[in-house]
Amino acid sequence: MSTGRGARVYETAVLPREFYARPAAEVARDLVGKILVHGGVAGRIVETEAYLGAEDRAAHAWRGPTERTRVLFGPPGHVYVFLVYGMYECLNLVAEPDGVAGCVLIRAAEPVAGLDLMRRRRPRAVREADLASGPGKLTMAFGIDRRLNGADATRGPLRVHWPVAGEPFDIDATPRIGIRHCADWPLRFLMRGNPSVSR
Repeated sequence: MSTGRGARVYETAVLPREFYARPAAEVARDLVGKILVHGGVAGRIVETEAYLGAEDRAAHAWRGPTERTRVLFGPPGHVYVFLVYGMYECLNLVAEPDGVAGCVLIRAAEPVAGLDLMRRRRPRAVREADLASGPGKLTMAFGIDRRLNGADATRGPLRVHWPVAGEPFDIDATPRIGIRHCADWPLRFLMRGNPSVSR
């Protein structure tokens, strides 16, 4: 998968399960800058949000395990995809040790490979930076839907890779977006100044 920019952006190791088997807030911060690969495209993760377990009323897991949320209580490093507003699918990666609920919402990515395919999937995007600049935009650009729910991100069709060496960046922490409960918790992490961060 070539970027068209003379680099092979994902010829690095896939993040291991141990990366995800940590507190969700740590995983969310550390996912910024990593490379998401799926569906013939790749992008640098530039924005995430952490969702915790029973103490976080904004999290799907706060009421305990259900058929819908059981993946959140399972092994870390798996995929949790859900539908929001009846039309947009959202990608989450399960964090925390097995049996402890927690996940990271992947909110935005900077396109780095497969841009033509992203544009076909997101024809309304005017700028390259807008192709995956929000949770619903990201899943459309990457061809992600609920059929991936429960997939293993350490070995499945959706993977997250270590980045190749690049320019250093700063990470800002802010409250999460578009929620009613626990809205002031600073669990949104974004790459400072990156134009692909959601608005």
